[in-house]
Amino acid sequence: MIDRYTLPRMGKIWSEEEKMGNWLRIEVLACEAMAKNGLIPPDALKAIKQRARFDPERVKEIEKRTRHDVVAFIENVSENVGEEGRFLHFGLTSSDILDTGLALQTRDAIQIIIEDTLELLKVLKEKAFEYRGTQMMGRTHGVHAEPTTFGAKLAVWAFETRRNLDRLVHAMEAVSYGKLSGAVGTYGSVSPDVEKYVCEKLSLKPAEASSQILQRDRHAEYLCALAIAAGSLEKFATEIRNLQRTEISEAGEPFRKGQTGSSAMPHKRNPIICERICGLARVVRGNAMVGLQNMALWHERDISHSSAERVILPDSTALVDYIAVKFIEVMRNLRVYPERMRENIDMTNGLVFSEKVLLSLIKKGLTRQEAYEIVQRNAMRASEGEGNFKEMLLRDEEVREHLDLPEIEACFDVGEALSNISAIFERLEALSTELP
Repeated sequence: MIDRYTLPRMGKIWSEEEKMGNWLRIEVLACEAMAKNGLIPPDALKAIKQRARFDPERVKEIEKRTRHDVVAFIENVSENVGEEGRFLHFGLTSSDILDTGLALQTRDAIQIIIEDTLELLKVLKEKAFEYRGTQMMGRTHGVHAEPTTFGAKLAVWAFETRRNLDRLVHAMEAVSYGKLSGAVGTYGSVSPDVEKYVCEKLSLKPAEASSQILQRDRHAEYLCALAIAAGSLEKFATEIRNLQRTEISEAGEPFRKGQTGSSAMPHKRNPIICERICGLARVVRGNAMVGLQNMALWHERDISHSSAERVILPDSTALVDYIAVKFIEVMRNLRVYPERMRENIDMTNGLVFSEKVLLSLIKKGLTRQEAYEIVQRNAMRASEGEGNFKEMLLRDEEVREHLDLPEIEACFDVGEALSNISAIFERLEALSTELP
């Protein structure tokens, strides 16, 4: 497990000090709003703003008695404020503070991930253009299909990363809401003006309607966006793991001087970072399921979601931040072997050009089924070691009846097979690497 506190920026966001600091900001802003409405005397507001502070250790000590974190926090702040502390939390419920504070944490946490994703997008776009003409074997079902380029593969990743960026930005917007609407969301003891004032000061939007809490579809969307982003990173990492397999050896993770691959086998260079990314993505995906389950609560609220969120929100954001940074590192220093890629294209002695032969025969007037049977017959014999695919076609009387030597040769032109790939890179050139 990756300890979120080893990630300095993310660790600060989810620290007790930051969490309670947000609570204090919300409480003081609520007092400011109430003072404007004449509910709190100006002198009391002045005292609160001057003396309001908290000590996390003292809060924990009080919580042992109260068994309620917000009550313990308010008691600690009131100890420091003095008599005027009675105006703290006036007309509010704990979730007004908890959920509005959580909105600040989730917003700040996903902002880091958005920055990571922007950086990854830039790296992928740059690498895609670098390798746009690097021919390699395309595979479906793990089997050689038709030629592609490594740059085209990376272009697919770049466009997917752009979609992830858009989803993450939307998820940030979804959680950037606060609520100070009282015990069941009816503003029974607090004016909507207080909520509006506090949210504006925190650059949040007031929830259009709430129960005791902000509704958890927001957090479910947030966790799903993180899970999809992690899933993409897992997908990219899985491809690199496959390309690093000994039998393929077309690309691989960086391997630095002094690094050890195996305690027993000195020759080993294992894709350990990509394997780690794949493993941690599973945790993020599992956390998203918990977020979906948190949506259904009893009536205006129960706390079955609360304990889970204290784990899944910090951990998911920390994990996605971590694996994104790790994958950027992999991509920046990726080992690519173009010669091996070309060798693998040639491995099947031309079988990967079977579709070109098929289409050429169809153009000559054969039905698709007739052409398919002719090409497949020769392809199967070649794959079973009876000879080179092109040579078998040249010896096949049915093929030669319709195609001459130059026409058959043209079917085996890799450049011709990739002649339309420029369309992908025209779209990639236009792909924005800026925030929406």
